[in-house]
Amino acid sequence: MELIEKIKSDISENSITLFMKGTKDMPMCGFSNQVVQILNHYGVEYKDVNILEDPMIRIKLSEHSGWPTIPQLFVKGKLIGGADIAMELHERGELLDILDLSENE
Repeated sequence: MELIEKIKSDISENSITLFMKGTKDMPMCGFSNQVVQILNHYGVEYKDVNILEDPMIRIKLSEHSGWPTIPQLFVKGKLIGGADIAMELHERGELLDILDLSENE
C-alpha cells in the first residue's frame, strides 16, 4: 500500500485519528502532547500515527490535508486542525460536540 493510501485509510477507518510527533503514550513535542492531553481529558478512543517514523508521512499528509503543521487531528475523516485549533475548540466547549459526533455515527 502506498503511503498516501495508508494515510487515507487511517483517516477513514478510525473515528478519530491524530497525526503527531511521537505516540499518545510518549508525545515528542509540546503541541502533540497538548492534543493528547485534551483527547485523554474526554476519554475518547483514537488512533495515533507517529510522523517521526517516516519523514514522508508529514509531506504526504500535508499534501492531502492542505495543513502544514503537526499535529493534525481528524474526526470522521474531516480535518479539525492542529494544537491551537483543538485547544481553542476545547476552551469554548465545542470540541466535545465534535468528538461526540464521531462516537454516534
